Amino acid sequence: MHPGAAIGQQPAVRSPAAIRVRGGPGGAGRGGGGENHGQKVRLPWTHREVPPHPVAVDNLAHTLVGAVLGRAVADPKVARAGLLGAVAANAPDWMEQFVGLPGDRADYLLLHRGITHSLVAVLLETIVLTLLVRLGAGWWVRWRGGTVPPWGRLFACIGITTLSHLYLDWQGSYGVRPFLPWDATWYYGDWIAIVDPFFWLVPLVALAWGAERHWLPLAAVAALGGAMTLVVVWRADVVAPWVLALYGTVCVVAAIGWVRYWFGPVARRRVAVLAVLTLALYAAAQGAAAQVEKATVRRAAHRRFGPGARWAALTRPGRPFAWERVYASADTVAGDDWALPRHLDAPAVARGLRASREARAMAQFARFLVAEVDSSGEDGVTVYLRDARYARAGRGGWGIVRVRIEGGDR
Repeated sequence: MHPGAAIGQQPAVRSPAAIRVRGGPGGAGRGGGGENHGQKVRLPWTHREVPPHPVAVDNLAHTLVGAVLGRAVADPKVARAGLLGAVAANAPDWMEQFVGLPGDRADYLLLHRGITHSLVAVLLETIVLTLLVRLGAGWWVRWRGGTVPPWGRLFACIGITTLSHLYLDWQGSYGVRPFLPWDATWYYGDWIAIVDPFFWLVPLVALAWGAERHWLPLAAVAALGGAMTLVVVWRADVVAPWVLALYGTVCVVAAIGWVRYWFGPVARRRVAVLAVLTLALYAAAQGAAAQVEKATVRRAAHRRFGPGARWAALTRPGRPFAWERVYASADTVAGDDWALPRHLDAPAVARGLRASREARAMAQFARFLVAEVDSSGEDGVTVYLRDARYARAGRGGWGIVRVRIEGGDR
């Protein structure tokens, strides 16, 4: 497997970028133009004009998977193990509030899935949360009575559910940097899309089957399940037909299991373990299929661009067991039906990267960095930097950084 493709890659700022030069013959293309120290570089937006950041992590999946993992690992030794697992499974995200997020777009690109999503941070988060919960439980028991959770089972519950966050983030195509602060390399599993309806539905069914037969848990499950179903139906245009059919079948089985009381609170740990094993088998099946697809993509990339080609099989939301192929060389990023040229040494791109923090943030984040230089304006040029995973054209959007260079050679 090529080290810069499906598993990990160095920050993109060290790699060639792709550009398209617009305008006349004086545009900032390869060899065009020269350095002009009298130029000004400005960003054509203010902080309030930054487009909203996308939800790059499916926190619903983190929450539900964390809840069933908590039950599977610690119930009944740890009270409310499911709730504790749901909270701990989101710790790497909510800890980002202490390292500079929310912020502007550059902050998001630089800090999201950064140090809080590293292995060393997971260990620290586990230790801190375990101490807080154990001390809080001790105080509660002294005040109201009950049993203090054992240290070992509590630590395992919090540690495994927190670590699940890194795994779920790794298995997609957005990537994680698990070895920060020593190594900023991004790693990508390219197994399962960032939004997968079965990572919602399977743990929710397990939680419902392990609940009391009471209107309150039923109402909560119905509300959450209804919202999930609404999203799936609303985006039916991107969801594979077999996924819709299987999703509906699981919903019917879930309703039958609830009515017939197949499990209940006494067996809630058993059904949680069953859900975890189901998701593990589902993920393993996609992982095995992904390895076959990656081998095909690697061979195609080498035929197209030679042995030094970079490549990836990008996951497709709503379409499990299906991937989008991307190939890249030093001067081109391409798919099966599209291609973009790459010329990092264009003077305008180099100036934009030097002068703009947002441009540098996009360069280190982008897995396949492409650029366009538009010199059609009256005064100066505009550089557009895009991550080809998320944007291949257009002038705006979260995957695009735009830098205006005034007074530059054209």
